[in-house]
Amino acid sequence: MTWIADALSATATTSPESTQQAIGYPSLFLLVLFGALVPVIPTGALVSSAAVVAFHQTAPFAMALVFVTASLAAFLGDIALYWLGRRGMGSKNGSRWLEAIRSRAPEERLTQAQEKLADHGVAVLVLSRLVPAGRIPVMLACLMAEWPIRRFARGNAPACLAWAVTYQLIGILGGSLFPEPWEGVVAAVVLTVVISVAPTVWKRVRAAS
Repeated sequence: MTWIADALSATATTSPESTQQAIGYPSLFLLVLFGALVPVIPTGALVSSAAVVAFHQTAPFAMALVFVTASLAAFLGDIALYWLGRRGMGSKNGSRWLEAIRSRAPEERLTQAQEKLADHGVAVLVLSRLVPAGRIPVMLACLMAEWPIRRFARGNAPACLAWAVTYQLIGILGGSLFPEPWEGVVAAVVLTVVISVAPTVWKRVRAAS
């Protein structure tokens, strides 16, 4: 009967982790997708937190699943938002999605994005997701340059892959520094927030000096 006890013990050990995976990956996908469409959700922090949890799991391919889930959701969300923006550009009255994109692209940053896009093309799109608040101005610049959705998708795919890798590495760093997953999650969230606000703080310090 010892094999029965061993099987029950193994089930008790793995079931919480399996439950986390069954709930966690779909939740991560939906949140990142929604965050790409409505950029108010800190999707980078979500990916880093998911990477921390995956780092402490014993399931194979947990980290790979976080990467695939996050990058795919970000890509699909960006494509959907770009498509909605293109529809708004072609409409006489615009659209609320286009207005939302414009409202999050200050004139100064939009001008910079247009100049860099004209000089460097797709490379700017790839880097835009790695720069805090850089995605929306570059996306609007692509819309104003009348990029077809296929061209945007070709540049956006590596951008989403690089974005997912970057924030996943932040999560791995947080997970490796602390023995408890929740401690790594807190560290990863703090680090992503610091990375997000650092450019703005630096600009204000330079302007004040």
